[in-house]
Amino acid sequence: MGHHREWKDLSAGRKVGIVVVSAAQVALAGAAFRDLARRPAEQVDGPKLAWGLALLVNWIGPIAYFTKGRLPQA
Repeated sequence: MGHHREWKDLSAGRKVGIVVVSAAQVALAGAAFRDLARRPAEQVDGPKLAWGLALLVNWIGPIAYFTKGRLPQA
């Protein structure tokens, strides 16, 4: 098995990188959840519950929702 590093063992640059990437992922998921909650079911391609569960998959779920899950507004 590989060496398991703890937070205290990481350089300052790596810590900043992890925090930035994590914040971006949380912001993307939050924006997707907010959009899904506010969007009428008729404007979502598929069940809203299924998309809500898909949004829990880091990066993939929110990106898939924004690219495939929303129907064009009339």
